[in-house]
Amino acid sequence: MAKKRRKVKRKLKVGRIIIALTILILIILGIVLVVAKVTSNDPEPSKEHIADETKEEVTSVSMIMVGDALIHSSIYKDAQEKTNYNGYDFASMLTYIKDIVSNYDLAYYNQETILGGDEIGLSDYPTFNSPYEFGDAMLDAGFNMVSLATNHTIDRGQEAVENSCAYWKQHEDEVLYAGSYCSEEERNEVKVKEMNDITYSMLSYTYGTNGIPVPEGKEYMVNVWPTDLAINDPDSDDEYQAYKEQVKKDIDAVRDKVDVLMVAMHWGVEYTHTPTAYQEDMANYLASLGVDIIIGSHPHVVQPVTWIDDTLVIYSLGNFISAQDTEMDYAKMVGLMPSLTITKRTKGDDVDIEISDVKNDLIFTYYSGWRNFKVVPFASPDIYDYMSDASRLYDEYSAVIKDMDETMVVSELG
Repeated sequence: MAKKRRKVKRKLKVGRIIIALTILILIILGIVLVVAKVTSNDPEPSKEHIADETKEEVTSVSMIMVGDALIHSSIYKDAQEKTNYNGYDFASMLTYIKDIVSNYDLAYYNQETILGGDEIGLSDYPTFNSPYEFGDAMLDAGFNMVSLATNHTIDRGQEAVENSCAYWKQHEDEVLYAGSYCSEEERNEVKVKEMNDITYSMLSYTYGTNGIPVPEGKEYMVNVWPTDLAINDPDSDDEYQAYKEQVKKDIDAVRDKVDVLMVAMHWGVEYTHTPTAYQEDMANYLASLGVDIIIGSHPHVVQPVTWIDDTLVIYSLGNFISAQDTEMDYAKMVGLMPSLTITKRTKGDDVDIEISDVKNDLIFTYYSGWRNFKVVPFASPDIYDYMSDASRLYDEYSAVIKDMDETMVVSELG
């Protein structure tokens, strides 16, 4: 499909402005002197210098994404049984995915249920808490970007959030996380990572916290951008606009510091394949602020992938792994795993950022008797061992992905 580009003109720093003005003055003086001299005595321009100014430098990174890690009790009990009840081992569930992720530079997922650790007691729906070992397994599988702002972030209160913060803080050198923090300073810190000379950052927001109040004065524990204000309260416009202004402030703080800016959005209506009007409104707003990639979650089913000008919008990745039921024609067991290439071309002060090679893979969460969980790509030749009706489901959910842009590429069935 057509490549999307964002051109950037690097801003001159104060020191460079002073240098530029000095050079300009010298040039003017030089012109005055030249009038009194013989121009034939001037040296020829350096051919090497001219070549350097026109040389284009090209570098790139590859990226892959998966959706909600919704860790129900049957999943962590299955992981516990694999260790003879001495810890939790999720590795076998991720075998197929690890083999794929190893081919990519950046790998994103959404940690739907908070990693508060088993010292405060693990728990299931409706107030989740998951073991640290799931995070360990995802890091071992190669994931190095994680969104933490979900409607379940505050499920187990302040202690679980603090435990989660401490866990991710231990891994901050190897993973970029966003959306939940343990201080206002950390929340406002501009986190920039770099790979292959391409700088990138990520912000993350959720529509709400299931009615559980965020501790007063500690709003940094989860980034909230409440669409329900606009939906349910016709008098909330001022408050809703205040949230939009905060998002704009967050984006403005980082936009000029990175080549690529991603925003993870926990939004929409559960179990629906069609984005809401508010999802589309928010996506357009984020695109207008210069966001490069919008990564959606929360519906637990796949939604379309499209472009808004040069912004790639993935409205919902669906579930990555969960123990949700097979109703709705397996919709909650089928997720999306998009991949893409980010290319940076630099010539002098001109920088061109290109997002291309967007490809969408479907994945399936298999389990039997609430055990033996495994995430299997539809592109794998083994898919029929786990889902006999894979061909029909592939056609059905490929159509969902292409609903807003029929040029979107979906990998072939295995």
